[in-house]
Amino acid sequence: METNVLVLHGLVVKKAGTAEQIAAILGADEAQVRAELEAAVASGDVAGAKGTFMPTPVGRARLDAAYPEAYAAVRKDEAFTGAADRFEVVNRKLLALLTRWQSVPQAGTTVPNDHSDPAYDNAILDELGDLHERAEPILDAFADAVPRMKAYAGRLAAAYDRALAGETDFVSGVRVDSYHTVWHELHEDLLRILGRTRQE
Repeated sequence: METNVLVLHGLVVKKAGTAEQIAAILGADEAQVRAELEAAVASGDVAGAKGTFMPTPVGRARLDAAYPEAYAAVRKDEAFTGAADRFEVVNRKLLALLTRWQSVPQAGTTVPNDHSDPAYDNAILDELGDLHERAEPILDAFADAVPRMKAYAGRLAAAYDRALAGETDFVSGVRVDSYHTVWHELHEDLLRILGRTRQE
C-alpha cells in the first residue's frame, strides 16, 4: 500500500486524529505522516482543522477501492486469517471483561464502577493479563504478514502496564491510549485489511 493511502487508512481506523495519533497506529514517522495528511487535505481526501484530521467521503471511497489489491495476498494467507479468527474469540471475551470493569453488581442491578474496591479491580486486571498473553501469539502472526501491525503489541503492553500501576483510565478510558482504545483500533484495522464487518 502506497504511503499516502496507508496514512489515509490509519486516519480511517482512528476516525479522527492528530498526526501523532495516526503515526502511532502505523508505527510511522510523525513528520512524514503530517506531510501526507496535509497533502491529502489539499487533494480533498482529508479535512483538517487545528491539527486534527478526518477522512472525507472521497478519501474513504478511494481507500476502499485500494484494499482488494493492496491486501490480496494477506486475504489468502491462512496463517493470517486463522489468527484473525482466533482474535475474534479473544475479542468477545475482552468485551465481556470490559463490561464488568465499567460496572459492578449492586442490589440486583449494576452501577458504574467507581474503582473503590481494589479486590474487584485486581481480579479483572488479572483476567486482562491472561487475555493479553493469549493475544500475543495472534499479534505476532499479524505482524509476520503486515509488519506495521507490530506497533499494536507495544501499545497494548504499555496500556496494560499503566493500568497495573494504578492508572485505571488505561483499561478503557476514551481520552487516553487505553487498552480498549488500542484494541478497538487494532480490530478496525484488521477488519479493513480482510474486508470483513464487525461482529459485535
